[in-house]
Parts: sequence; C-alpha cells; structure tokens
Amino acid sequence: MRLPLTARHLFDTGSTPADTYATLARRTREPLRSARAVCTALGIPAAETQRRLDDCYDALLANPRPGTENDTGELLEALGVFDIPKTPDDRDLAVIELFLTAIDAHGSIRAGHQHGLTRWFTTGNLTTAYLSLTATQPHPTTGDPTHYWTTLTTAGELLTARPSPDPRLKPALTHARTQAQAARETHP
Repeated sequence: MRLPLTARHLFDTGSTPADTYATLARRTREPLRSARAVCTALGIPAAETQRRLDDCYDALLANPRPGTENDTGELLEALGVFDIPKTPDDRDLAVIELFLTAIDAHGSIRAGHQHGLTRWFTTGNLTTAYLSLTATQPHPTTGDPTHYWTTLTTAGELLTARPSPDPRLKPALTHARTQAQAARETHP
C-alpha cells in the first residue's frame, strides 16, 4: 500500500490530518510510517518531517497501544506535526520579528501560548498571532509594557497595510495603540 497516496485520497474525501493518521495507523499498525505518510501527502519537506517526528517519536510513536490511534493523531496535530509551513515574504518576516520582540518585552509568555504562536508563525497565520498577543497583558514586574504595546502597534500597522486586511485587525490595532499610550503615561 502506498501510504502517501492513501493519505492524499483521505484528504480529498474530507479527512483531517489527525483522522488520516488514525486510519493509516489502524490499518498498518506502523505509527511512524503512518505519520510520515500524512506529512508527505501534505507536502511537508522530508527533512522537516524527520525533525518533527524525531521530536515526538519517543512520547507518541515508539510504543503504540491499539485503540489509541485517534488520540495520537489529535496529539500529533495539536503539536503541529502536520502543520503546512508557509514561506514568509519580507513583510511577514518583519512582522514575525516584531512579534518576537514583543514576546521578549512581555516578560512571561506561557509555554502553551508560545507553542501556539510558533505554529501560527510557521503556517503564516499572523493575524491570529497578532490577535492573541493583543489579548494578552505583559507581565507587570518582568515585562516592559511600553515596549510591548509599541511593538505590537508597529506590527499591527504592517498587517493592516496589506490589501484587504482582516477586519479583526483594526480593533486590535486600536487596542494596542490605546495600551501603548496608557503604558507611556504610567511608565514614562
């Protein structure tokens, strides 16, 4: 059985990567081969697939238990193993750099939030990353609120300068500007 072809067929019929993994793993009883086939069918480069699978092999794929294929597929998807990378353009790279600066100025981004942000950077979902960061307050003692909000204001301006920006960006940018002004007044 050519697993990547089977995975592609399952995608064409509406299966998610997690569901596709579970179906293949149940059929083959080979979790690593099944996960690799899903990544191949998604067009994830071989070296990147290997890196991602190496990162989770011991915890999720080395000792499979029958009946856990759905759970394993969902975990692989949640960990970003099946995320399709988007090649960022120069503006995307500038926005991501601003996000990384804001994360440093935050002073205490939780590990789960950081993981989500990293996934959004990889997949090019910069709007969601921006909305997530603007909904988060910087840490009051270890963060730099003025730098955090000023940096997010600049990132928001870059995002809204694109043709047909997501309508959720403008209110988030307004919020960032308001917070930046308040932080400058509080921490001159």
